[in-house]
Amino acid sequence: MTVTTMTPSRDTRVTPLGANLIDDVRAVVARGVSPERTVELVTEALRTYVTRPGLLTDEQTAGSADHYTQHVLHAEPDGSFSVVALVWLPGQRTPVHDHVSWCVTGVRQGSEQERRYALVPQGEKSRLVVTEEVTNPRGSVCGFAPPGDIHEVRNSGSDTAISVHVYGADVTRLGSSVRRVYEHPGAARA
Repeated sequence: MTVTTMTPSRDTRVTPLGANLIDDVRAVVARGVSPERTVELVTEALRTYVTRPGLLTDEQTAGSADHYTQHVLHAEPDGSFSVVALVWLPGQRTPVHDHVSWCVTGVRQGSEQERRYALVPQGEKSRLVVTEEVTNPRGSVCGFAPPGDIHEVRNSGSDTAISVHVYGADVTRLGSSVRRVYEHPGAARA
């Protein structure tokens, strides 16, 4: 598999169902609860929408042979959250990375494989070890709040995978939700 980089596409045409999701996320974020509780509540909200017909436009499900594709559906004007659709053709993956904010992901189509890592001290340096391998099938929704969110995501299937991500940051200002990219550690396990 190849690691790919991508350039975000800003497609702010939101379907009526997408607008409902955005309203629900806005209501959760306005509560001002902890990042961990925000993840729980946004997970519940996204679960009700992720596989429903009409959430995305046809253009928002288009991928690229060169890299996985990020379609920014919404960035809240105050920077408090963004909603993004990611399209993964077979073999596309992220580098190993962590995030600047909490994130909730729901798989709309296909499945995504995720490898999670822990940063383990080793003398003056640290190393990454695999802690978990997860397959997220259609309809699954999961989330996290940093720290401890180091992972890579890939489409190792033979069909296109599409997921909807809600980030607790404005990805249009930042370019992505990635805080740091790590050197791939190989297959070391904890």
